[in-house]
Amino acid sequence: MHSTDIHIIRTALDWCARGHRVVMGTVVNTWGSAPHPPGSLMVIRDDGQVAGSVSGGCIEDDLVRRVAAGELVLQTPALTVYGASADEARRFGLPCGGTVRLVLEPLGPQSQLQALLAAINERRQVLRVLDLHSGQVHLHPADHPPGADGSAADRVAFDGQQLRTLHGPGHRLLIIGGGQLSSYLAHMALMLDYRVTVCEPRTEYHEPWLRQEGVHLSTMMPDDLVLALQLDSRSAVVALTHDPKLDDLALMEALKTPAFYVGALGSVHNQSRRRERLLLFDLTPQQINRLHGPVGLDLGALTPPEIALSILAEMTALRRGRDTAQPLNRWAGAHTVCASA
Repeated sequence: MHSTDIHIIRTALDWCARGHRVVMGTVVNTWGSAPHPPGSLMVIRDDGQVAGSVSGGCIEDDLVRRVAAGELVLQTPALTVYGASADEARRFGLPCGGTVRLVLEPLGPQSQLQALLAAINERRQVLRVLDLHSGQVHLHPADHPPGADGSAADRVAFDGQQLRTLHGPGHRLLIIGGGQLSSYLAHMALMLDYRVTVCEPRTEYHEPWLRQEGVHLSTMMPDDLVLALQLDSRSAVVALTHDPKLDDLALMEALKTPAFYVGALGSVHNQSRRRERLLLFDLTPQQINRLHGPVGLDLGALTPPEIALSILAEMTALRRGRDTAQPLNRWAGAHTVCASA
């Protein structure tokens, strides 16, 4: 689950605790060109305040209007459709005949949001099942975690009677090394919703990170930290120290984990030597072949922020299931494809 969604849930709980009526909107289906994918969340309270987004603006504006008109005083969840006609699609900023279906859910103790938030904080996968007839919610341990890409097909199912949404922890990024490049990478990763940990046992690099909001600094040795974090398929590791004693320690453990991305800074020549060293540890050739090195997409990056951008571009492509060996110059998000293009 994205940290923005966690913020939405916390906001909803706060509003409810302060006595407001709150309705949560969840995108359950989209067709054509839709601004946000299934699973997108927003909450709207009885005075029109909004958190989150399901369209980028126009649908939210209409929901605020409906609140002012008293139309969203709901007792049970309701399904609403935007963009059912071409004229309505244009009115709500949904080009190419786009359509968005939302479930609007009045929130209360039956919504189980507090329990859902607790499970996410404990990094547990949870299936939330909303019954549209009664408004009751049941939480179940998830049979399988969502994939690293968090695709809508993994996370949302709606049959007209029940809305089933899969929730779990957000993505994590472990950065080995606390130098200048690490700082740019951490800043950008936070904007992309990663929970960032920087591993830096060298004390001379600590001072700037003590003031870095949103980033956890660990002084453990890299191999010990990788083991302690219990990396999963929503985790990434990037080694940036240029010191084999630190980078290789992290890589030899990270490549054994389900982490969706393991990368290391260095030239083609240095990466070849690194792979030779890793073969001396208890790693298989298949595990070593998972290493992304030189790290990042070949964008012609030269400066530290450009290199950080190339790393996150490659991580994003892998999360979204794109083949990084092919050109990545076309926008092909499934929920935004325009049939008439």
